[in-house]
Amino acid sequence: MSETVAVVRASRPNFLLLAPLCAGLGLALAWQQGHQPELLHTTLVFLGAVLAHAAVNLLNEYDDFRSGLDMITRRTPFSGGSGALPETPSAARGVLWAGLGTLLLVVSIGLYFLWLRGLPMLVLGAAGVMLVLTYTRWITRSPLLCLLAPGMGFGPIMVLGTVIALGARLDTAALFCALVALLMVSELLLINQIPDAEADRKIGRRHLVITLGPEKAARLVAALLLASYAVIAAGALGGFLPPTTLLAFASLPAALWIGARLPRVLTTPEALNRVLGTNVAVLLSTLALLMAGLSL
Repeated sequence: MSETVAVVRASRPNFLLLAPLCAGLGLALAWQQGHQPELLHTTLVFLGAVLAHAAVNLLNEYDDFRSGLDMITRRTPFSGGSGALPETPSAARGVLWAGLGTLLLVVSIGLYFLWLRGLPMLVLGAAGVMLVLTYTRWITRSPLLCLLAPGMGFGPIMVLGTVIALGARLDTAALFCALVALLMVSELLLINQIPDAEADRKIGRRHLVITLGPEKAARLVAALLLASYAVIAAGALGGFLPPTTLLAFASLPAALWIGARLPRVLTTPEALNRVLGTNVAVLLSTLALLMAGLSL
């Protein structure tokens, strides 16, 4: 494998759909307010979201290779990294520079919106950069921060940041949508940590799968997943979200299956992988349906 291919793989392109969906929620919220963002601003927001996600992935891959985690983890299609650097160790420096360069582009886009929108962009942008830089080396050693940080990055920071960047206002609907994204993304990272728990423990990480054990973590996964639907229901029934956002409940049967099935497959890798795959599909489809419901 060439070093260029390794760098691209290390960005985990298969997983970069999450960022535009979260930015898309912000765009749909702006439309829902009757705001029509400029094409340039919309393009920059989506580009910045994807680049921020890629920067996290690249820096995470570099740190996992440098710490030795890549050499002991059991990779699955949904966890354990891309495997690009163990296969092409010479690409490590390129992955590091690609991660830092990508983050610099994100900061440049953020500075433009800071000039355009003012202080709120500074608060959210600075928080986002701190999450990117500190997640792998420091946040993964604090169970509660490790649970919440991914959801904060894709929920309040990305969804609300998009709303502000596009010139719309932060209203109750935006807060409800940001909370849904926070819960679902935190749940996604928690469930994907289950196969990695033993390897993570060996290099000093302390996430909730390690501190609670996989059985209790599986129950927390179900609670977070179902809580996201409860937030949507509360928003729609309370009049804070349009009734059409209840379209997101189309994925609820699969979410209930995940909650019931997960505790029974914790020690069965092949069956666990099917649950992990279904969980990704539930997350992406729920956010897409919520975005559609806001746009109708």
